[in-house]
Amino acid sequence: MPRVSRRGLLAAVGAGAAGTGIAVAVAAEPPAPTATDVVPFEGAHQAGIATDVQAHLHFAAFDVLADDAAGLAGLLRDWTAAARALVSGRPVGEGGAVGGDPLAPPADTGEALGLPAARLTLTVGLGPSLFDDRFGLAARRPAALVDLPAFPGDTLDPARCGGDLAVQACADDPQVAVHAIRTLSRIAAGRAAVRWAQLGYGRAATVDPSAPTPRNLFGFKDGTANVPGADTAALDEHVWVAADDALAPGERWMTGGTYLVARRIAMHIETWDRTSLAEQEQVVGRTKGEGAPLGGSREHEAFDPATLPTASHVRLAHPSRHGGARMLRRGFNYTDGATGLGRLDAGLFFLAYQRDVRRAFVPVQQALAADDALNEYVRHTGSGVWAVPPGVGAGGWWGEQLLA
Repeated sequence: MPRVSRRGLLAAVGAGAAGTGIAVAVAAEPPAPTATDVVPFEGAHQAGIATDVQAHLHFAAFDVLADDAAGLAGLLRDWTAAARALVSGRPVGEGGAVGGDPLAPPADTGEALGLPAARLTLTVGLGPSLFDDRFGLAARRPAALVDLPAFPGDTLDPARCGGDLAVQACADDPQVAVHAIRTLSRIAAGRAAVRWAQLGYGRAATVDPSAPTPRNLFGFKDGTANVPGADTAALDEHVWVAADDALAPGERWMTGGTYLVARRIAMHIETWDRTSLAEQEQVVGRTKGEGAPLGGSREHEAFDPATLPTASHVRLAHPSRHGGARMLRRGFNYTDGATGLGRLDAGLFFLAYQRDVRRAFVPVQQALAADDALNEYVRHTGSGVWAVPPGVGAGGWWGEQLLA
């Protein structure tokens, strides 16, 4: 009796099943993405920063397991190659999810098959812990990549803090964002492992001033005075690292990059919901409906922060109190089920990009942590800071300026 290979046997079974009406999966090309679905991957700056904010987030921090700089560079090269496919709406790897060897695991997990690119962006950051003796990078750590100080009131969970690498996946379809992080995690096997992750939804900040300002889970508009993503002058002043930022020779790889601070901010939803509208508005410093500064009538009108309640959030965070410092915020709401007390485990996953953490996030958060009336209703439970390298050119890869 002639021997039949397993591949031939599967083919024969498939043919027989077709004759009996049993459904059989057939390899099929996913639909081509449309131009409006795809955010360009290459550019002077990484996508996902000044990009119009998408509806969903999957953020992950990784610990690097690679033994040396070559292993780290190899990981980032492989991630970049996969990212080019992912943001274009294409499966990763040879054969993708359904076109490879049927007796081997698919190169792509397949849950995004048939879905559009959904404006997916992937943004990578390098944490302070990466610049140690493992990879010989200590002399190339930027001075602005500081470890954040302890702020009054912080209740940080170490399991939700830090990470050698961070990846921010944003998309208009949650499954597309999750698929992206899942794919990068698979590629990283043996070279990096997920340290912690956070899902977010219903963007709580926008970089498009013409779009309606989103609301956070307290019901207030969030990000009214955000840096506009199309305002190149404001981005150059407040977000992108400039060549003349007194960078030492070993730090010049950060020119065109930026610095990311992430904070997981738990909200005491039930306590807030029992607070009167008048007190809520006094705490925030804006009206809940229109989002106007107290005493005003329109959301975007100019105002003197000194006219607002002394401990109001808007007054304390106003750029005029911090030397004009501003940040580009990409906040997302999150709801992670319930706490052990039966209350919502929900809040804001705050993402802020800035030219120098020491001149933006740190002084602003020090002022808020000391006096903000909102502290009665929130607590910071997770934290991290990363240097976000500049964008990738044709044939380039994430971190190339640092590791090439």
